[in-house]
Amino acid sequence: MFPDLMMAAVDFTTLPVRPEAFTIPAFTLAGSEWGPFALRWYSLAYIAGIAGAWWLLTRMIRRPGAPLSQQQLDDYITWATVGVIAGGRLGYVIFYNPDQYLADPLSILRLWDGGMSFHGGCFGVIAACFLHGWAAKFSGLRLLDYVATVTPLGLGLGRLANFVNGELWGRPTGTDWGIIFPEAGPEPRHPSQLYEAGLEGGVLFVGLTLLFWFTPARLRPGLLSGVFGIGYGLSRYIVENYREPDRQLGILETGLTMGQTLSLPLILAAVLLLVLALVRKPVSA
Repeated sequence: MFPDLMMAAVDFTTLPVRPEAFTIPAFTLAGSEWGPFALRWYSLAYIAGIAGAWWLLTRMIRRPGAPLSQQQLDDYITWATVGVIAGGRLGYVIFYNPDQYLADPLSILRLWDGGMSFHGGCFGVIAACFLHGWAAKFSGLRLLDYVATVTPLGLGLGRLANFVNGELWGRPTGTDWGIIFPEAGPEPRHPSQLYEAGLEGGVLFVGLTLLFWFTPARLRPGLLSGVFGIGYGLSRYIVENYREPDRQLGILETGLTMGQTLSLPLILAAVLLLVLALVRKPVSA
């Protein structure tokens, strides 16, 4: 009985998940009709990720030796929000769908149509850390360590939202096990969004949190950022083997997906950052 249950495919449409968290019905105001307006789980994932990161960082900077004050952290949230949205969107435009946006440049601004790249968002957040650190005269690298520790929270929520949206599904499982996504054909597919949520979100978050709170890793600039980069890069590289490649790109001539291609330099840079962090003297608490 148990093996049969494990082999049964799940129809995504039978799951109690919908892209919209709730919908505000249409209404009339000042003689004009407005709505309906839907608030999607994907939008809430961004909001919850940023708010949750701020809440965690507020507690983290109370530890001795923190690189910035509460006011500087509050100011940074604005920088980070702009960085992750602008970087994520531009990364998607440049790496995943340049032809479409060259043909219609104004569509770059239509964020509600979807299309965000983690690697682009990561670059935006890194830039925000160093620009804010430069402007406020503190170490941008040490801020990046703190931010890297809480970033998996947003990653996990984002991947769960991808699953709820029924998007970015996995490759066919080749068996009767898997999930049948309504827009992906009749074949059972890997729920790769959940794999990513577990690795990039859960495992990475737990590991970095333990390093921050129970070791002196936070006093070695670049160490936590390096661990994050290696952990995320490896997780993404592995899960890409189960995730359906982007339709407009497919498998590249190298035999890798775009996600794997972008993860390789991230891993290499993270290894270098980790090595430098271990050979340098730690800062004082």
